[in-house]
Amino acid sequence: MKYIPTIGIECHVQLCTKTKLFSEVDNDARGKEPNSCVSPVDYALPGMLPRLNGEAIKFAIRAGRAMNCKINAYSRFDRKHYFYPDSPKGYQITQFYHPIIGEGYVELPSGTKIRIEHAHLEGDAGKLTHSDTYSLVDLNRVDTPLIEIVSMPDIHSAADARDYTKELWRLMTFAKVTFGDLYNGNMRFDVNVSLAEEGATELGTRTETKNLNSFRSVEHAVEFEIKRQTKLLEKGEKIRQETRGWNDATGESTPQRSKEEAKDYRYMPEPDLPPINLSQEFIDAESAKLPLMPADYRKKFAGLIPVETIEILLDYPVLVEKLAEVDEKYTKRIANLFSSVLLAEENASLLNDDMPSKAQLEKLADMLDKNELSSTGGKEVFIKFFDKEMHFKDTETIAKELGVVQENDAGALEAIVDAVLKKPETQKAQEDYRNGEQKVIGFLVGQVMKESHGKANPSAVQEILKNKLA
Repeated sequence: MKYIPTIGIECHVQLCTKTKLFSEVDNDARGKEPNSCVSPVDYALPGMLPRLNGEAIKFAIRAGRAMNCKINAYSRFDRKHYFYPDSPKGYQITQFYHPIIGEGYVELPSGTKIRIEHAHLEGDAGKLTHSDTYSLVDLNRVDTPLIEIVSMPDIHSAADARDYTKELWRLMTFAKVTFGDLYNGNMRFDVNVSLAEEGATELGTRTETKNLNSFRSVEHAVEFEIKRQTKLLEKGEKIRQETRGWNDATGESTPQRSKEEAKDYRYMPEPDLPPINLSQEFIDAESAKLPLMPADYRKKFAGLIPVETIEILLDYPVLVEKLAEVDEKYTKRIANLFSSVLLAEENASLLNDDMPSKAQLEKLADMLDKNELSSTGGKEVFIKFFDKEMHFKDTETIAKELGVVQENDAGALEAIVDAVLKKPETQKAQEDYRNGEQKVIGFLVGQVMKESHGKANPSAVQEILKNKLA
């Protein structure tokens, strides 16, 4: 019997506002001491009232428009009551009944569209670190502004689940509403998986695998859950509706708790925050601030760069934005440098530095096109761009300082070739070439390169040698 998987994904996106959702505390706790970015508002001491961060509303609008979503002019906050050690208030301020972001869709690179049901604003919970005999509570993350994006159950494979989460990450980072740091939990994914017999009119019982923080984990967790549920169904057993935890090391999920139909929460309107009423003019003004999205760059670079290269570069917004600045005639050259040099493991740290200027990149591409630099020399110059002392130097100056500018003057090259051909150690190679040994031309080119201290253009040297040895 064949079973069809149906997958829905909830994504929590931490917004990169300067301060938290309901207090004036630093919102970026990365690398900071536990419990150092908190205020009495965050843990709801008596008399402490939340104050809504207006920037979070603007970020939510941009995030919604990035997903082709409707922005609701009216939204409001609710209290979601539950007890957990990392939530000292005893409730979470969220938008259960009236979210700010309505329906929309995310289009995958394959063209598949995944519908968005809604996305709502809420304050994040804290973080627990578990040991064998105790747990530590860090409240730095409490009330970091989140949008929780809820997809429709439109995904039917692990590959599409991976592609959806990756595209969602791209949309949020290109929209500049999140740092997008998966390692630090800036985006987290909860994956719901159910199986039903082929042709069935109802979905099967679903499980929810919580807090995945990489695209690979999403893919593997879905694959594991499909296999696990299939085995149970084939044995005639029932699927338990439950939340599960994922272990990257073992590649398996384990049960955390049973979850019957959302009876464990109680919601009430948040009494300390008024409803949000947005004018259409305000929504339009914030929507207009949305920069180019991945789909825009795919169209812009179509025909200029291979599709595979575009998809690699789209994982690095800063590279794509810089690439879009340069003249189209240089796009392919610069894209190749980005993908072959900058994304190489040994050069990965350069991504943390300032990007080269448009003028530096275009001049480098021009010098490569004119054979004033070899491909190796071009890469040396490109890497040197990231040296802080080189930020204000032009490309030609850097190339000359590195000694990698190629000699292209025909007269100068011919003089060097003549000098090499007069040397006793090249006579046998010349004779072999005239006798049909084509491969020895490489030896002769090498001798000329040595004589020119690596500055001769190898292609031009080869042509001169062939003419003289004809």
